[in-house]
Amino acid sequence: MRRARTATKPGNLGETLKPLFEAALEARTHAHAPYSRFPVGAALRSREGGVFAGCNVENASYPLVTCAEAGAISAMVAAGHKEIVEFLVIGGADKVITPCGACRQRLREFARPGVRVHCMTPQGERTTFSVGALLPSAFGPEHLTEL
Repeated sequence: MRRARTATKPGNLGETLKPLFEAALEARTHAHAPYSRFPVGAALRSREGGVFAGCNVENASYPLVTCAEAGAISAMVAAGHKEIVEFLVIGGADKVITPCGACRQRLREFARPGVRVHCMTPQGERTTFSVGALLPSAFGPEHLTEL
């Protein structure tokens, strides 16, 4: 899937994307980002239709930061869901952000390469990628054989 860049007003996101946008935006308000002052919210839809959100949680020991994407994925797994069918992330600025490298690998664990990842600003500007475009030639669960 090629990336698509669109400027969309949050009210015009459509029935499937609007709940993800609202959940990510709400989660972003709870971010613990006293060091970077860069709140991030993320939300996903599971195969079962559940919507799960997360926010970044910083730590004075910088390597211990939890990304918003990781929080949303953890919430999904804790609820017993195992597959992402759509993902959205909202950064803390007027520029679209994409998931970090570690979160791209986390997404690949629970999402197939064709799953759409919507990278948005709080104002609704959006660039959409597939998981495969964000992490080409990824190592995934199918590379491991059962022992």
